Amino acid sequence: MAKKEKDKPQKPKETTMEFISSMASVLVIGLFIITFNMQAFEIPSSSMEDTLLIGDHVFVDRVTYAPRTSLGPVVPYREIRRGDIVVFLSVTNPGMYIVKRILGVPGDHIRLERGVLYRNGERVDEPYLKSDPECRADSLRFGCYNRYRDDFPSVLPVYADGATPSPEWTTQMPFYVKEGELVVPPDRYFAMGDNRRASYDSRYWGFIPKENIIGRPMFIYWSFETPRDQYDKTTMAERAKFIGHVILHFFDETRWRRTLRKVR
Repeated sequence: MAKKEKDKPQKPKETTMEFISSMASVLVIGLFIITFNMQAFEIPSSSMEDTLLIGDHVFVDRVTYAPRTSLGPVVPYREIRRGDIVVFLSVTNPGMYIVKRILGVPGDHIRLERGVLYRNGERVDEPYLKSDPECRADSLRFGCYNRYRDDFPSVLPVYADGATPSPEWTTQMPFYVKEGELVVPPDRYFAMGDNRRASYDSRYWGFIPKENIIGRPMFIYWSFETPRDQYDKTTMAERAKFIGHVILHFFDETRWRRTLRKVR
């Protein structure tokens, strides 16, 4: 029996070059996937709380909304839907990436009454909205109600209080309002943040062109407790200080419960 085991051909060991070659293949495939199919994105503002927090790092699926190709049966292409969270290029600040939730697709009629969203004449249930016990959706108390923001689009942009609509939107918006509702045109989308009172969104700069949409966040791969004003600090010294803070507090300030959480 021992002789038979000795006679058994030994499995050839992997050479150093073969190991390097196989690792290189894995790295190339991984780089291809990240470059063409996914993109890392960091949440810089509170406009999507509590769905996405400042300091959440997400992977964005760049393929699903892409123009269809011959890979149609393999890749799950689909149209942008109401309720989708998307990352897109800003229409007012070229080169800036923004994340919001799609609430109106082409042909939809949109309006808000005291902060409550109505789409095509029906009230929309929005369980994802950031809760604020002191400011109910219909509250008129000081600091909770803003007539332009919460009764959109019944108040013209020129009468907006607080956040200022872009000059382009101030001019264009009246042309899209019909019987007190905003009508979404072809190849355009209406989006708002889940933290509705702190979101600078389609109410202030208009529709998102279809070609501006990069993709949809899939999951949070890392989340770190980040100050609200951190992304306003742009000097090298301020950035270096925060990197040092991350290194020192990686374990105690990482939001471990959010790791690998699916974005919905």
